[in-house]
This record gives sequence, structure tokens and C-alpha cells, in this order.
Amino acid sequence: MECRITVLCDNTVLGLGFLGEHGFAALVEIPGQKILFDTGQGFALIQNSMRLKKDLKDVSKVVLSHGHTDHVGGLAAFLAVKGACPVVAHPEVFSERFRLIPAGDGQQKPLFNGMPWPELYLTTRGATFDWRRDFTEIAPNVFITGEVPRKTLFELGSPKLVVSRNGSFVQDPFLDDFSLVLKTSRGLVVVLGCAHAGIVNILNHAIEKTGEKRVYAVLGGTHLGLSPEGQLNPSIEALKELNIQKLAVSHCTGQAAMARLAYEFGDRFAFGCVGFVLEVVS
Repeated sequence: MECRITVLCDNTVLGLGFLGEHGFAALVEIPGQKILFDTGQGFALIQNSMRLKKDLKDVSKVVLSHGHTDHVGGLAAFLAVKGACPVVAHPEVFSERFRLIPAGDGQQKPLFNGMPWPELYLTTRGATFDWRRDFTEIAPNVFITGEVPRKTLFELGSPKLVVSRNGSFVQDPFLDDFSLVLKTSRGLVVVLGCAHAGIVNILNHAIEKTGEKRVYAVLGGTHLGLSPEGQLNPSIEALKELNIQKLAVSHCTGQAAMARLAYEFGDRFAFGCVGFVLEVVS
């Protein structure tokens, strides 16, 4: 299968005329349809898609990686352009989410970073939610990972990312952390949102579910720069064992982790910023 993936939203940009924001969105083009994976915060999606000459009216469905503002905030802006559209997501995408930030005297306070739009508002704007929990084929040779089993010992997630449960805050389990998996002639192409489930867990899950052991390319946010100390080194070693041919990281990876990955992967590494295009041809 042929595919073209274009980054529409990211923290950084490739060239003049684009807008950068803390967020992520990518347009996945396969024969016969276009899938929008995430929508960024909502400030840059429309501008950047126009600059890249990508007509959002042609999108056949949206996939949401998880319910953080920087991935779902642009959904309303997208619907204003597109109109009615299916939206594939996990039922917990509307969970009440927060990030704990310093409040002085060693205390922390919650900063809301969940879905900014009520479900009813989005449905009246044209969203038809297709709730999924499992690994599912959503287009020919295109899959969502569904809920990813946490099997590695070093991908523990961030205790600063929490959800509200019964009046208190608990670490977010991110059951809704979806990635997109494309089965191509060169191997798997995996598009990450933030990889809250752990990039190694995600890739191993994709390999197990598809039966394809070759991982050709990985694109998107890895959260390696924002994860607990001790996760980066074993993650890099595991990624090396997978013999990934193209590693285009962005968003939540962090500058220091990007520099390390660039050193480790050499010419197989790329910055997946706004304007970056990953193309696979048969």
C-alpha cells in the first residue's frame, strides 16, 4: 500500500508561512481516502493545511490519539471547515484531565488539559463519534492500536499527568492512547500521538496484532523527553533492535531527547515538524 503522511501541527515548523503550537496533527493519505490524525490545539490546523494545499474538506474520518487539549482542541475548527465527519476515538477521550504544576512551598496545583469541547457541542457541529477500545482496521491496511497493554518495566508514564476520579486526582492510565498503524509493502508505518502507553509497548503491540515484524517508519510524539528519568536509554536500545528505517519524532519528544535520537539513529532520523512529509511508495 502507498501512503503519504504530512505533519500539519507541531511545536516547530519547516519553513516560512507556517504556525507552530504545542500540539500535533497529521494528514494520512492512502488510495481513496484521507484520514486526519489529531487536530492540534486549534490555532494552527487551518492555516497550515491551507499553506500546504491540503483541503480538509477531503478528509473522510478523524482519529483522536487521546483527550489532551493539544491533540483534540482543533476538532471544532476542523468541523467548521469540513462539516459532518466520523471521529474514531476511545470512550475516555472526554475524561477530565489535568497536569500538576508547581504552586509554591513544595505544593502542586492542577492545570486543566483535557478536551475543551463538550461532546454535545461537537456532535451538533457534525462529529459522529465511533467509539473503539480494540485494535481495529478503520480503512484498508490502516489500523488503530486500541488499548495498548503495558508490558515493559521502564515505560511507567508521568505521575504529573492525572485525571479526576471521585473528587481526587490519580495518575492518568491513558487507556485512550491510540496510535495509527499502516501496513505497507516496506513494513509497518506507525503514527504516534504522544505515546503515553510507551513507544516500545505500542510498537510491540502493532507487530503482534498485524503479524508484520518489519517496522519501516515511526512518526510523531514519543514523550521520551517528558517521561521519568530512566526511560530514555532502554527505549533507545529497544528501538534499535527493531531496525527502524525512518524515525521522525516531534511534539512531546523534547529537544534533548531529539538530539540524542538524532545521534543514535543518524541518517535514519528526521525532525517531524510542520511541513514534514513521509511517503511510502510500492
